[in-house]
Amino acid sequence: MIGWIITLLVIAAIAALLGFGRISGLALTGAKVLIGIVLILFLLVIFGIVAIA
Repeated sequence: MIGWIITLLVIAAIAALLGFGRISGLALTGAKVLIGIVLILFLLVIFGIVAIA
């Protein structure tokens, strides 16, 4: 999932440099959503609520 986040951030940066604001915003929003999901899963694992085997 970290790979997806990095890919979306790179796409957002390149699109912003080329002047594609909507594509950049969409990629950035996707990256933000994935970062939120990763943080929530990380906290659940830390507190022992979810066990990843």
